[in-house]
Amino acid sequence: MGRPLGSTKINTPEELWQYFLDYVEYARNSPMYKVEYVGKEGREEYKPLSVPITFEGFECYLADRDIIQDLGSYASNQRGRYKRFSTIITRIRKNCFVNNFNGAAVGLFSPNLIARKLGLSDKKEITNVEQPLFPDVSENDGDSKDTES
Repeated sequence: MGRPLGSTKINTPEELWQYFLDYVEYARNSPMYKVEYVGKEGREEYKPLSVPITFEGFECYLADRDIIQDLGSYASNQRGRYKRFSTIITRIRKNCFVNNFNGAAVGLFSPNLIARKLGLSDKKEITNVEQPLFPDVSENDGDSKDTES
């Protein structure tokens, strides 16, 4: 049997916001590492890299802690049960956007990947126009047979 209509797994928007702040702190304290080989002997060094803050990453963080598996119902306000969470969901999404955008702008994250993730990639239409190899020669110039014998 499911939860009664109107009940939620996360009790308040403030509780959800606190979970998000905990996720941000966790992400900051859990960098990924890039291996670099330094010097002529090729000594391994591990360079810490910042991890982007994402809504999907936040959902994984919550799932890993058995808080909730998915925020889809909260984000879509399923059956009107989550209306009080709509402002905080928007705030969380905007924080993720700003973190990714700023990270790409200063070179922390790949600008191409982040632009695609944020829906900011340039759409360029490429048309293939066939150019003649020898523009001064008409197509029939080389096809005519020599009629003089």
